[in-house]
Amino acid sequence: MKYAKKWTSLFLASAVTLSAVSIPQQEVQAADVKKPTNVIMLVMDGSSNNAVTLSRWYKGESLAMDEILSGAMRTYSAESAITDSAPAATALATGHKSNDKYIGVLPSVVNSPGLAQITQEDAFKPVANVLEGAKQQGKATGLISTSEIQHATPAGFSAHVNNRSQYGDIAEQQVYQNIDVVLGGGLESLSPGTSKNARKDGEDLLNVLKEKNYDLVQTRDELVNSQSSKIWGSFAPSALAYDLDRAKTRASEPTLAEMTNKAINTLKNDEDGFFLFVEGSKVDWAAHANDTIGIISDILSFDDAVKEAVDFAKEDGNTLVIAVTDHGNSGITMGNANTTSTYSSIPVSAYIDPLKKASMTVEGALSQLKEDRSNLVEVAALYGLDQLTEDELTTLKSAKDLGSEMVKMLANRANIGYTTGGHTGEDVFLYSFGPSKLTGLVENTDLAHTMAQFMGFDLNTLTNDLYVPATKAFTDKGYTTKIDLSDKENPTFIAQKADVTVKIPVNKNTMIYEETSTNTAKTHTFDTINVYNGSEFYVSKKLINAVK
Repeated sequence: MKYAKKWTSLFLASAVTLSAVSIPQQEVQAADVKKPTNVIMLVMDGSSNNAVTLSRWYKGESLAMDEILSGAMRTYSAESAITDSAPAATALATGHKSNDKYIGVLPSVVNSPGLAQITQEDAFKPVANVLEGAKQQGKATGLISTSEIQHATPAGFSAHVNNRSQYGDIAEQQVYQNIDVVLGGGLESLSPGTSKNARKDGEDLLNVLKEKNYDLVQTRDELVNSQSSKIWGSFAPSALAYDLDRAKTRASEPTLAEMTNKAINTLKNDEDGFFLFVEGSKVDWAAHANDTIGIISDILSFDDAVKEAVDFAKEDGNTLVIAVTDHGNSGITMGNANTTSTYSSIPVSAYIDPLKKASMTVEGALSQLKEDRSNLVEVAALYGLDQLTEDELTTLKSAKDLGSEMVKMLANRANIGYTTGGHTGEDVFLYSFGPSKLTGLVENTDLAHTMAQFMGFDLNTLTNDLYVPATKAFTDKGYTTKIDLSDKENPTFIAQKADVTVKIPVNKNTMIYEETSTNTAKTHTFDTINVYNGSEFYVSKKLINAVK
């Protein structure tokens, strides 16, 4: 389905998308853009402006991101000045601010200044995202993450659930979204098993992917050598390794830049263009842990992926590239209590040289620790903690949380400060390149609407087409309806009229149409998914129109 470009309709969007910040400036009007259009959206989860500054000093030269710095972005959620990744991803992908843990659905609580209240009936309603809009435009789509692909941020661009912990539902929706290229971790969520995130519904999604003719790859070499137009890469049971650790701990995994390059070169063959989402996930995890080396490792890895995107966009001339973090994390600073009265005379080397001694992140270093801790000194050295003093060695030997003590020790040596182990609420750098690039101070929701406009559709119109409340739609057609929860892992919407029974399974892109008079049952397949939010099923107009 082709959606008209209705930029003016953005001002009529759900109240939770509105704010005091003006609509972003754009270098080129969408009407002037040639076809086909491409969008590459990159998110370095949980980074911050200070972390980027530190990473640049560490690298010793400019970052690829520096070249496309274009503004700043506000990050607050519908309920809080400091957002979680789930509502942040929802804002970036759908143009709607939402609540803690919510993925791709409207909020139930709105108390941030400048936002109008949400009606009770709209709470938890699924709202369409830019990847789904690209699909409806006939574009190829891609999803990349260095965490589990089911993690909050990639989920925000591909799924609709009430809680980010619903890995099973997220994984199933992602598979039935028929995304062309999916690369990252999260293998354990695709099949039944006993691990934490293994499937509980009995469905083996690996078999489904094979039936859908994906090339299933699990190593870097398999990815590089794939010639398929449909690739699903699961390179780890959960998350991938930090970039700095990869060579020593998991050499078979691809880098983020390699995954980005492969996705671009695969998706660009679609004559209608493509949308690609890329996440450098573990910057956030390192920031939570106050692991300075982990933060730098994966910011630089992310920057390499940005370079791949910008290099392609420069050659293509019709690709919008956006790079941003979804929120701050850790309150990292160059300068701490050590530098209170001496900061003006401290050279860059005093911050960077201690960090350069580390050859692994704290996660990587601890992976080399023997059970009896007999190699503690060697492990500390891997993290840059060489020539331990007696006090430092005593501290490490007695530590209940060794990693926590190691990161504190290195931060102290390098004069790095931290204020928290959680997220922070500052505005963040915005990077944008290409036609319709964003400039100035913008809302996180503005990014979604800008991407949608550039690709030629309106997100609110898209939501009305893809996510219709099924109960009313089928009741209006004369059906009696119910939601069958007898199998709690596989809810099904059932509608009946005369000799016709319609069954709509959760998270899939199918509908089963049964007629008792002819003793027939036919499965219909759509390019949209069915979503259940705990109280109502939502289905597309295409599905409803296929029912007599």
